Amino acid sequence: MPESSPATLLIQTAFIGDVILMTALLEYLHHAEPGTPVDVLVRRGNEGLLAGHPHVRRVLIWDKKHRKYAALWQLLGQIRAARYRRVVTLQRFASTGFLTAFSRAPERVGFAKNPLSRFFTRRVPHAIGDGTHEVTRNLRLLTDAVPTPLLAPRLYPLAADEAAVAPYAAAGPYICIAPTSVWFTKQYPENKWLELLAELPAGLRVYLLGGPPDVGACERLAAASGRENLVNLAGRIGLLASAALMRGAVMNYVNDSAPMHLCSAVGAPVTAVFCSTVPAFGFGPLAPVSFVVETREPLPCKPCGLHGHGACPLGHFRCAHTVEVGQLLATLPVMSS
Repeated sequence: MPESSPATLLIQTAFIGDVILMTALLEYLHHAEPGTPVDVLVRRGNEGLLAGHPHVRRVLIWDKKHRKYAALWQLLGQIRAARYRRVVTLQRFASTGFLTAFSRAPERVGFAKNPLSRFFTRRVPHAIGDGTHEVTRNLRLLTDAVPTPLLAPRLYPLAADEAAVAPYAAAGPYICIAPTSVWFTKQYPENKWLELLAELPAGLRVYLLGGPPDVGACERLAAASGRENLVNLAGRIGLLASAALMRGAVMNYVNDSAPMHLCSAVGAPVTAVFCSTVPAFGFGPLAPVSFVVETREPLPCKPCGLHGHGACPLGHFRCAHTVEVGQLLATLPVMSS
């Protein structure tokens, strides 16, 4: 039996958006190493993003909510048994560094900031804030010659996802709004979304998108808007189905959050509102038609953090409230009457 198989394992057990951005590496490997089988390790709950992905052989799952560290040891056993030639962690945390460092793979790759990077065979610098996109940072784990133009992440909605949204897509021109975020200071305020809904052309259908935790917020927005041709799909369709619907939209309005990356992964037009964060962190949209909207007011407190906060640290949240609805409307294509 050979010492290792030719397979590669990519590890990304962070959030939805991080897994979506990781898919750019799947596209790179598919073209640069077409004979290399690729497995992916994600946290439980994110595996649906890769359902039916043509460039993924197998998806490994880490359940972080149930016996987290016992599950980590079990994963290490799985990884060692698979005899990967190369294990790549896209994270800077000790847990995934542990899986990589002790995988017994001949090639162990990760960022130099990982606490266990001294056990890696390839260590790559990771800098945030200089405008380098996260996809570029990730690709540098695999190659010193990052392709230009930059490879976009890509998702592959299944036939069932396409069928689930086909009736909505066929109902006429529409936009999608994903109004929420895990982080309060990344989220455009509800009253501002209501202003946008009031200003949108009357004949344009609107679909609200989000996961199960977002249902309540989207229900409030739908009710307060009084808009007849608005449908709240939050919690009713999955991530890949949402991506399929967004692909056919006239425009998608999102925060600096996972729905922005869904748009990048299917080439959907997107307008991303950046409140407390900035595109220079490297997580901006990569769709062919994409706009970033930020406050025009110079704020010394922006950005106030990489991920956002549960509340504005200074109490005024001006980075969000001073983003004018007109800035969002300016990115909407002119609709023929």
